[in-house]
Amino acid sequence: MSKPFRFGVQSFHAESGKAWADQAQRAEALGYNAFHLADHIIGPGPALERTNHPVQSLAAVPAMAYAAAVTTDIKIGCRVFCIDYHLPVVLIKEAMTIDLLSNGRLELGLGAGWLADEYQAIGLTMDSPGRRIDRLERVVQAAKAYSQNSLVDINNEDIAWQEFEGLPKPVSQPHPPIMIGGGSPRVLRLAGREANIVSLNFNNRKGVIGPDGISTSTASETLRKIQWVKEGAGERFDQLELEIGAYFTFVTDNAQPIVEGFAQNFGSTPEEMRKHPHALFGSVTEICDELEARREQYGISYITVGETNMESFAPGGCRFTGAIKPVCTFLKPLRNNPCSDDKLAHEHR
Repeated sequence: MSKPFRFGVQSFHAESGKAWADQAQRAEALGYNAFHLADHIIGPGPALERTNHPVQSLAAVPAMAYAAAVTTDIKIGCRVFCIDYHLPVVLIKEAMTIDLLSNGRLELGLGAGWLADEYQAIGLTMDSPGRRIDRLERVVQAAKAYSQNSLVDINNEDIAWQEFEGLPKPVSQPHPPIMIGGGSPRVLRLAGREANIVSLNFNNRKGVIGPDGISTSTASETLRKIQWVKEGAGERFDQLELEIGAYFTFVTDNAQPIVEGFAQNFGSTPEEMRKHPHALFGSVTEICDELEARREQYGISYITVGETNMESFAPGGCRFTGAIKPVCTFLKPLRNNPCSDDKLAHEHR
């Protein structure tokens, strides 16, 4: 039986506390199920430009806490925390505090880190993927141990906790829902074993956003990823929620020229681009039909869109309403960008 759809918004920026509160409250009013940040540190400059990543102006933890304080029902999360940027015990205590104060509305997203130039820019050593994934697994297990009604006793290469009980205890039991995000076999097998929500993403093995990463998330590659999740999950696979970001989304009755432009940028065929799991092209009806078909094909039921798409992508009843604007943030550095006209560039700053 298919899981019901859930929809989230991910935002990177606000000019003021009021603007941030307005975003969170608007997402809740529109019926979204979750409001997320990401976890990135550096501002504009050569380091960020090399990554092709959008600017994130807000620190995740305080922005999550503020969003929780000005809303009542929507889930609050980070899609996903880079565990290398945080002392584990501090991050976990902060997370459990947000869950307590929000009355159980935290989604705790955790990831192994990938943005190589950001590591370098902040003076942080970027270990091998295997070492970072080992650390991620230990942090996930520590978050679960922290939530238990017993003294913690953890002693490994990354965490040494003893003779204390984790406080506060979260409202969500046995712990807040844990989202693990990534695109590599080891991360996704780990997500299958340990997560409640699996965020399927690019395998950004080159440490930047670009055609290489996007090519790791085609329809066929996504089926491979889900198989890796199944290998990790075993019998618990049916309990997992599969989430994905709809990064490249257009509602139009004439999608073909846009599809062809994206296909040229990413070195794929137009048909491959139409079926790319992170892309949605067509009329409102066609996009909704496509989401339902992908839920049947992949089991993906949790869709996250960027804040610029929040109004138009708002889920209403069983169908979407309005027109969905294009998400162009990740395409800005690419040649032949179909979103590069001045109007669209202004909409996505």
